[in-house]
Formats: sequence, C-alpha cells, structure tokens
Amino acid sequence: MEWFDRAKMMVVKFTDIAVALLALAIILQLLFGSNTQFLGDVAGNIITFLKAFGGQGLVGLVAIGVVLYILTRN
Repeated sequence: MEWFDRAKMMVVKFTDIAVALLALAIILQLLFGSNTQFLGDVAGNIITFLKAFGGQGLVGLVAIGVVLYILTRN
C-alpha cells in the first residue's frame, strides 16, 4: 500500500499547488483587471461556479460543504 500513500500525497500536493495558483490568479486579476490576457475572468468563473451550486438547493449546499471539507482537512 506504499504506492497508494505515495499517490495520495502527490494528489494532495497538486491540489495545494492548484489552490495557490488560483489565489495568485485572483490577486493578479484584482491588481490588473479582468482583461489580463493569460488569466481570463477567474473571479467571474468562480462566481458562476458557486451560483450553479447555489441554484441546486440542498444538493448544491452539500456539494459545497464536501468541497470545503476536502480543501480544509489536514
């Protein structure tokens, strides 16, 4: 099961990198505006994503809870 633990750690590290890059993209969009060539509309896409979850009612709320649990667990 050592390979499973190693694969799990790789997924966790990639997720950490993705969250850091997402935060960087949001900060760059706030600094330079939504017309940044290589970023697109990151904040707008996140808002659209959250609105889609919110429009699903209780299922969307549970899904947001699961995503937040996955991102905040140690």
